[in-house]
Amino acid sequence: MVLVMAPRFSYAMHIAEGFLPPVWCAFYLLLSLPFVMIGLRQLKAKSRLGGDMKLFIAVAAAYCFMLSALKLPSVTGSCSHPTGTGFGAVIFGPFVMSVISVVVLLFQALFLAHGGLTTLGANTFSMGIVGPLVAYGIYRLAGKSKIGIFLASSLGNLATYCVTALQLAFAFPSPAGGIAAAAVKFLSIFALTQVPLAIVEGILTVIMMGIVEKYSVSELEALKGGNAYEA
Repeated sequence: MVLVMAPRFSYAMHIAEGFLPPVWCAFYLLLSLPFVMIGLRQLKAKSRLGGDMKLFIAVAAAYCFMLSALKLPSVTGSCSHPTGTGFGAVIFGPFVMSVISVVVLLFQALFLAHGGLTTLGANTFSMGIVGPLVAYGIYRLAGKSKIGIFLASSLGNLATYCVTALQLAFAFPSPAGGIAAAAVKFLSIFALTQVPLAIVEGILTVIMMGIVEKYSVSELEALKGGNAYEA
């Protein structure tokens, strides 16, 4: 019933409902499943750590939901917005954010008509898997400093949109230049609006990390022992 009632095209945020061909919807759904399964196991383990860890995880989910709901119009099939996944990736690791992103994207598809149910796998892969993996990798490489947090969040954001552009290019290659020409077109569209948003998200994430380092000391200490956040 939900699938029947869902709009075919929303032209809202993420890749819109019904925009991708079914074969690509199934491909990205299957591709995302292993990451989400790993994330579920890690989320279960981290929720058992000390302090108000479940509340702490909920804060990361709320941050992701709020930022990724702030949309700006783009040209075709998607739109631009912060992702909010870098913050959670730095604290909990990238795989936990895949689970949180599924929940966020599902709620946005059902109640805000942002993204869609058929494109849930594709949007999860770009925003909930690749973005957090890039953010976490940069955070580890950059020395876990404020600059590292800024770069992790900003470049994780940009990575999400680069993947979205490639997803659209693979699904809709240019009749003249094929996938490469389509990728150039989609990347040029997204880059114009996404770069300033990525910078803003990086600054917001640094501010958020300053707040949690001040008021959530016990949770961060617990995560250090749980193979996650390290200051």
